[in-house]
Amino acid sequence: MASIQKRNKKYAVVYTYKDSQGNKKQKWEAFDSYNEARIRKSEVESQKDKNIFIPPSSQTMNEFLDLFIDLYGVKKWSMSTYEKTVRDFDNYVRPILGNMALQDITPLVIEKYYRDLQNMDSAMNKIHKTKRKVTTGTIKTINKHLKCAFGMAVKWDLIAKNPFLSVEPPKHVYKKREIWTSDMIIQALEHCTDPKLAIAIHLSFACSLRLGEVLGLRWKDVAISDNDIANDDAHIFVTCELEQVSTNALKVLNDKDVIFTFPPRSPHRSYQTATVLKKPKTESSIRKIWLPKTLALMLRDWKEEQEKYKEYFGCEYTDYDLVVCFEDGRQCSHSVIRSQLKEATKAAGLPSVVFHSFRHSSTTYKLKLNHGDIKATQGDTGHSQADMITEVYSHILDEDRKVNAQKFDETFYKNSGVGIDQQTVKTQEVDVDSLVNALKSNPDLMSQLIDALK
Repeated sequence: MASIQKRNKKYAVVYTYKDSQGNKKQKWEAFDSYNEARIRKSEVESQKDKNIFIPPSSQTMNEFLDLFIDLYGVKKWSMSTYEKTVRDFDNYVRPILGNMALQDITPLVIEKYYRDLQNMDSAMNKIHKTKRKVTTGTIKTINKHLKCAFGMAVKWDLIAKNPFLSVEPPKHVYKKREIWTSDMIIQALEHCTDPKLAIAIHLSFACSLRLGEVLGLRWKDVAISDNDIANDDAHIFVTCELEQVSTNALKVLNDKDVIFTFPPRSPHRSYQTATVLKKPKTESSIRKIWLPKTLALMLRDWKEEQEKYKEYFGCEYTDYDLVVCFEDGRQCSHSVIRSQLKEATKAAGLPSVVFHSFRHSSTTYKLKLNHGDIKATQGDTGHSQADMITEVYSHILDEDRKVNAQKFDETFYKNSGVGIDQQTVKTQEVDVDSLVNALKSNPDLMSQLIDALK
């Protein structure tokens, strides 16, 4: 049994337990209010009754996060996820919760933590020279990883239950991404001065590719032979993506999922990042996408241009088999394409967008073409779950659902004779003066109308 003892302005839950060596010990847990202490007392007694009580531990949050990253993160995370999660832990979790005992992380502590986070300056302010607070999107991501971490803590018998299951993070409202229409994309393409950017835009828009997938596409995964094009079977296979990753993540994860690491520009310098070709993050991202015939022919012309560059550069040409690359064959970075896009956007007088917007434009355009065929669209985008499409592009699907109602009315109700006669609901213009004159000239009709109104 446990008891509650008041000490000054605190309420302590007092109970005994046996440590890992079987020695009997007493534990005092202090709370600010009697209600908090009462809840904890009930938890301790319930867990002891069910034989699931976890003896108190001095392990801190920092020590647990190190364990979680080493045993779980290294095995489960991709390099980009590893890098971002460790950074979020270092910036937003360890400074606030790091020195607390793992078992002292309660739902109330988490609620206060999320409140404090929203008033905390973003760690990205120094990099982007802004004065922003931590966003609800960042907090949502932190909640996702800490909920997973504490789930593993339960599995490893470090705590009795996961406190993050009882807490909802602050609601995050996704901002609608600015996208271009098909006419605007054509306008932008007319102002492209670099063919690399034009090919990248075509591939992203027609094939719903991410920028990393565009830059990682290799000619061996492109099928544009005469036979392929004649049979409308020209296609690409998305098997890898180009990504800039930290050298520390490469080392810790032991080159996990890396297909090829591009050599640094200067072998005598030490770099904090490296450019790699790696497997896509999810299995659904590995996919076959059919090409429009026009784009297939454009890619053939582009390949012929690359062959001319190979002859010109000779032994200085670095052949990585990349579709989008520099004239000498070297890989093209994300920043180069983004910079060129800004120039083309300004030249065309179009609203500013990020390159990823072409993927959104592509999905929107395809949903309109196929009248909301989510599965067909999902096959091109490589989303692991269909609800990603239904959530982000619901406005397109709603347009088709509106058309469905109109078609239903035309094909069923108007042809079946069921329901209201449409002629009876048509609004007609009434000539009031003519109606009054008609009533005056017919006393019997006027009398009948007066009786009916009575």
